[in-house]
Amino acid sequence: MTILISVILLLTIAVFLFMNHPQFGKTPAGKRLELLQQSPNYKDGKFQNIHHTPTVTEGYSMTGVLYDFIFKSFPRTKPVDVIPSVKTDLKNLPITENVLVWFGHSSYFIQLNGKRFLIDPVFSGNASPIPNSNTSFKGSDVYSAEDMPEIDYLLITHDHYDHLDYPTILKLKPKIKNIICGLGVGQHFDYWKFDASKIIEKDWNESFNIADDFSIHTASARHFSGRGFTRNNTLWLSFILQTDNFKMYLGGDSGYDSHFTEIGEKFNGFDLALLDNGQYNLAWQAIHMLPKEGLKAAKELKTKRLLPIHSSKFKLANHTWDEPLKTISALHEKDSSSIALITPKIGEIVKLNDTTQTFERWWEGLN
Repeated sequence: MTILISVILLLTIAVFLFMNHPQFGKTPAGKRLELLQQSPNYKDGKFQNIHHTPTVTEGYSMTGVLYDFIFKSFPRTKPVDVIPSVKTDLKNLPITENVLVWFGHSSYFIQLNGKRFLIDPVFSGNASPIPNSNTSFKGSDVYSAEDMPEIDYLLITHDHYDHLDYPTILKLKPKIKNIICGLGVGQHFDYWKFDASKIIEKDWNESFNIADDFSIHTASARHFSGRGFTRNNTLWLSFILQTDNFKMYLGGDSGYDSHFTEIGEKFNGFDLALLDNGQYNLAWQAIHMLPKEGLKAAKELKTKRLLPIHSSKFKLANHTWDEPLKTISALHEKDSSSIALITPKIGEIVKLNDTTQTFERWWEGLN
């Protein structure tokens, strides 16, 4: 009995010490907590989605989901071959060029109207707080924090580890001029000793100008948040970048819901939308879209071009690694809409003003 008690005590101490690592950030407190409690989206002690959003779909159980993920074997969830990429010199891109460069999963760089944005960067090679537990696919980590130029705005859609990566953020710290994130997420950046004047926290449906001809808007998403054992104590969101002649929707992580139609109507369509397409499962359909839902959301947003993201770097679901792009491409082929599907390689330049630009199906033929 003494030995058992000692083991339990040691495990408890180990968990306590691990959970106090800076990577977990801090729970909103003080004035920040008072501010977020005033949000219309904060109810019963946590942030809420617009509609009821179960973490696990009816008919499934969390126990079953965890069992499948840990103990069951599924084919081709990780590629054997190296993911192809292009190494673009971001530091020497002419500032006059309007471009996007995707880094795999949901990380990407945007240069638009002389401003540089970095969205949800994860360059540590791991999508988990536990070292080497969810490593990136071979070839998908060709970019690092050192490859980034100075960033005018770091945009964080929510505080999950595959979107807010502590090692990456620390390395980027000297290059970041401003941070825009959801309510409460700024507490993490405060804890990591970022200059408070650089942190801009927003609720859904807020707007502000960053130049005479450039606005940033925040919008809702259907997801959840949290870095420790507490969920939904910070806000998840999506972004809209709008200039005089260009609009793009940055969807972050989101399940399908009515917000896509509402956003499409409010902004009268988009030139480009980046939408969640990967790491999905029928068991958690409310918080990540299936490919057919992503295509439907793109239509409701009234976007001219769709770039599917949240794939090709980490295994966070049990589908084959290339299924998201294969499926949405096949669905798009059969669809009669005029939306263009764009599928760049990691690092390949997407020209924001060139609607005729085409891309290879780079995943075909890879094992």
